[in-house]
Amino acid sequence: MELHRTAMERIGAFKGNGHWDHDLQNIEDVYNEISGEFLVLETDGKIIAMGAFKKTSETLAEVKRMRVLPEFQGKGFGKLIYCKLEERAKEIGYSGFHLETSEIQVAAQRLYLSVGFKKTGRTIIDGFNCILYEKQF
Repeated sequence: MELHRTAMERIGAFKGNGHWDHDLQNIEDVYNEISGEFLVLETDGKIIAMGAFKKTSETLAEVKRMRVLPEFQGKGFGKLIYCKLEERAKEIGYSGFHLETSEIQVAAQRLYLSVGFKKTGRTIIDGFNCILYEKQF
């Protein structure tokens, strides 16, 4: 939760604690190893990056909770987490990912485009203007 809070506060997207963080309180149930994955990257005992995916259909999974501590951003840790997630999704048998990110998460948008995601639309989620992305493997 500390990484999530810190990263989201930095860009002005932290909404406080609420039902929207249910998955972070129940990681093992939401991101079980049969159909999902939740990864963290640590250095010196401190979690500096995380990312996850969860099943949304027989062939697709949704990328969630991609976060990197602000002082570690721009060093490739987000991309490393993402690549490990994609590798695991392929092992499970998924053929693609989808996700949404807010317009203010510019670094996340750059990451997703750099690994092959395509913009597919826009929506408003909890008051934030968001961009929808998809990628087929």
